[in-house]
Amino acid sequence: MSDWALKRFWEVVEVVPADNGFTVTLDGRNVRTPGKALLVVPTEEMAGKIATEWEAQQDRVDPRVMPWTRSANSAIDKLSVQRSEVENHLIGYAGTDLVCYRADGPVELVERQIAAWDPILDWAEKRYGLRLLVTPGVMPVSQDAGSLAVLSNVMSSMNNFAITGFHDLVTLSGSYVIALSVVENAHKPHAAWTLSRIDEDWQIEQWGRDEEADTQAETKREAFLHAARFFTSA
Repeated sequence: MSDWALKRFWEVVEVVPADNGFTVTLDGRNVRTPGKALLVVPTEEMAGKIATEWEAQQDRVDPRVMPWTRSANSAIDKLSVQRSEVENHLIGYAGTDLVCYRADGPVELVERQIAAWDPILDWAEKRYGLRLLVTPGVMPVSQDAGSLAVLSNVMSSMNNFAITGFHDLVTLSGSYVIALSVVENAHKPHAAWTLSRIDEDWQIEQWGRDEEADTQAETKREAFLHAARFFTSA
C-alpha cells in the first residue's frame, strides 16, 4: 500500500440504524464514502458485511480486500448521479449479448453453445415474452427495440445498490440475459458464470491452460459471485 493509505485508528466497529437504512461506525465515527457522503446502505445484512471488512483491517486499510465497501461506495457516489447513463450502458449489452453471438465452427463448439445458451434464450422468452436474435460469427444483428425496452424496464424496480450488483453481473459475464437469470434465480451464480465461459473453456481445451489467464479468470469469477451476493443483499 502507498504511504497515504488510511491507518487503522479504531477499536470498535458497529452497525447503526440510520435514515433509510443502516450505517457503520468506527469508535462512534460514521464511515463515509470517497465522495464524503455518509455510507448508508439499505439492509442490515449489507451493513454487517461492510462492518466485517472494516473489523478485519490491520495496520493499514486495504480497499482491495473490501468488496462490500467498494460496491456500496459505487452505489452512493456513482449510481446516485449517473443512474440513467449506467442503465443505458447496461442495455447496450443486451443489444450485443454474448449468448446471441455464436461460433460458425467447429461443430463441437457450435453444439456446446447451443446446448448452453439456447435454454437461456428460451427462459427469457417465457419470462419476458421476447426472443433475442442469434447470429453466427461476428456478423452484427439488430435486436428488436421493443424487446430491448422490455429488458431495460426490468432495471426500474432495482435500487441503486441492486443496480451496482447487476452492473457487475452484466459486464463481467458479457451477457445481460445471463445476469438476469441470476437475479431472477433461474440460475445459481456459479452455474451462470460457467455458462458465460463457454468460449474461454473451449480455448483452454484446445490450447492448454495459462497461469496468468487463470488468475485473471478467477479474479473475475470471485467478483461475479460477489456481485450476485451484493444484489441479493440490496
